[in-house]
Amino acid sequence: MLTVQDLLGLRLGKLASAVDDWEVMVRRLGRLATGGGGGDSAALLERKAELADWKGVNATVGKAFVVRTAAEFDDAVTSAQSVLAVLQGALKAFTRHKDEMQRVADSAARRNIRITPAGGAEARSPQDAAKDGAPTQMDLVATTRDATRVLREADETDRVAERALRELARGRHDFSDVRVNSLDHAKDLQGRADADRWAKEVAKGGVDGWSDKKLKSFNDTLGRYQDTPAFGERLATRLGAEGTLRFWRDLAAPAGTMGVVGPDRAGILGAVQDSLSLTLAGATRVDSPEMDAWKKDMIEAGGKRLPVAPGPGGATPPFGFEVMTSLMQKGKFETKFLQDYGGKLLEHERGLPPFTSWGTENLNYPPDRPSSDPVSGFLESLGHNPEASLEFLHTGSGAESNWDYLVGHEDGSRNLRFSALDVVGLTDTGRDQYETSLGHALESAATRTPYDTDAPPRPHSDASASFVNRLVDHYGSNPEILDDSKLRGSLGNITAEYMRDFQDGMNGEREIRTYGSNANLGSLPPYHVRDFLGAVGTDPGAYGAVLNAQQSTTTQLVHETFQNPDGLSREKVDTDVNNKVAPGAEIAGIMAEARTRAVYDDRIAADQEFNSGIDTAGKWAERTLRLGVSDVPYVNEAVGWIAEDARESVVDKYSRDSSGDAAQDRRVFLGGQRESSADATYDAVYSAARQHGQSPSDAAVVADSARRSTVLQYEISGRREVGKVDGWVPGA
Repeated sequence: MLTVQDLLGLRLGKLASAVDDWEVMVRRLGRLATGGGGGDSAALLERKAELADWKGVNATVGKAFVVRTAAEFDDAVTSAQSVLAVLQGALKAFTRHKDEMQRVADSAARRNIRITPAGGAEARSPQDAAKDGAPTQMDLVATTRDATRVLREADETDRVAERALRELARGRHDFSDVRVNSLDHAKDLQGRADADRWAKEVAKGGVDGWSDKKLKSFNDTLGRYQDTPAFGERLATRLGAEGTLRFWRDLAAPAGTMGVVGPDRAGILGAVQDSLSLTLAGATRVDSPEMDAWKKDMIEAGGKRLPVAPGPGGATPPFGFEVMTSLMQKGKFETKFLQDYGGKLLEHERGLPPFTSWGTENLNYPPDRPSSDPVSGFLESLGHNPEASLEFLHTGSGAESNWDYLVGHEDGSRNLRFSALDVVGLTDTGRDQYETSLGHALESAATRTPYDTDAPPRPHSDASASFVNRLVDHYGSNPEILDDSKLRGSLGNITAEYMRDFQDGMNGEREIRTYGSNANLGSLPPYHVRDFLGAVGTDPGAYGAVLNAQQSTTTQLVHETFQNPDGLSREKVDTDVNNKVAPGAEIAGIMAEARTRAVYDDRIAADQEFNSGIDTAGKWAERTLRLGVSDVPYVNEAVGWIAEDARESVVDKYSRDSSGDAAQDRRVFLGGQRESSADATYDAVYSAARQHGQSPSDAAVVADSARRSTVLQYEISGRREVGKVDGWVPGA
């Protein structure tokens, strides 16, 4: 294993010289093989041998020897070209790895971080920290992540190059005729060879008896080839669709054990499950006739029960859908495969008798991983493929039917199935896991990024924006659906992502530009948007995401006003700022009412949970700014500190312990939240005004005006919420 010091100290001059030498060797061997330059060649020797009049033993032995010797020159050229390709790839890769590690090391040094040989990170001496500042925990984690990634990639380059060169030099008496075009090609070839080796091991049977050591070795191989689809395709097609299902079923639920294994084994199986899921996901994206046949066979096998080996336990054989979907919870599966597979899966489930649930075999690891429900597993796969998720639930040919079954609550819907199971007393129906997985699919469709990624945001498309409009309308017109629902966390993330759209929809004729296409929430009845926000905000995590996004968006909008190149009068500045803080203030008011309802009325969450939600959702403070559409250079350049100010303001102004007020009127809490929101607005506006050159007195005037506007919007929001209880008619 390479260390950080090994990589930083690499002397690549000898490798560069080897590349130069092999370039010369390829040219020389090429001339010997083909006769370039007009000299004698192996090609000429072969032609003469074929045309010569051989007699006696020479007609067989001699001629064959000369022809074979001539052919070896072609193989020598092929081998030399392959060696050159490997060395060139290694030189390029190691140069990149070294440069990347140097950048990581330089960045770490600027933050008083020392990188350990294995890629860990630790603070430098206390003296340095006292002088230049100690690194944060986030800095240490980020440095460790970057350094270990570079080391891992460098180790893989070293492994692939070494193996390729050894294989090219394996023949003692002849040259290899295998052509290697690049380092990546070498890894593809190695991956196919390793896939063949493991497929043969699986074909021997008895995989449930594999030792922990062998299972770990298999998992190491899967991990090594996560970025090599050629390996996944070869393994999947060598096993075949049914063979793939049998393999995992026999590993996960050995005959006679009902899937009960020891904790150490369960941990290994969990790693294999995730790795195999990622491997198969990559394989489905390979365009080949063999893989097309595998996908077709896998879908056909979904509705059939997989025979199990005889033995005690009496477990009902699982359906193919159950086994395969347990291997679809990680990675990005190919979009068309997901459409076809998901359609057949839902069709199959709809055909099951009432009150029938899926099998009881444990196919998921570790054992505390929730629910083997295949529909939940499939929705997890949609959560990792935004295009497939949006198509399956909104734009595809079967999307309406899929929406009605998965999201709806009418007759024939999946939610009605859960209600039926609740009626007959089955408390552990898997509803929580289903709603969590459905939320992940909704989130990926709405945001156009996998739900669990830190990838940069993408502009909202017409389709994703209209999908959000539909979500808000559906749940806003039926907010009781979200009572204590696991969907709220994902819906809170969607709201944070579309914060500009929400503020625009609640801002009347005063337009707020959005990131890409507008969700056009202003076209919905106003109480749908408010009721949606109110229902979502009762979840602590969603509450935190919405507040962080709201504060950042409002702060960014205020900065844009002060940076307006055309300039505005004092009155117009006050008016514009007040208009821009108004929708954010109303959203903060709705969140306060939602928190109050959860803590005081329904007692479904405590203040500590909401405080934690604010803190853990802090990423939305910056991510929301990255979603901004500001064309003001100052605002774009100041994203980092604006986000930090917004996050700190939310933590400071909205984190509180009202447990001592529990016996008092709920309005005591709401009053405190109103003042906190007004203070947060004041701070944001005052800071923005000062940053843009206004005097302290002028900044205080406009900030105080914004504060009063916030209080007014808060009271309007509160009257709407109270009116709903005391007889207010929606839309009035």
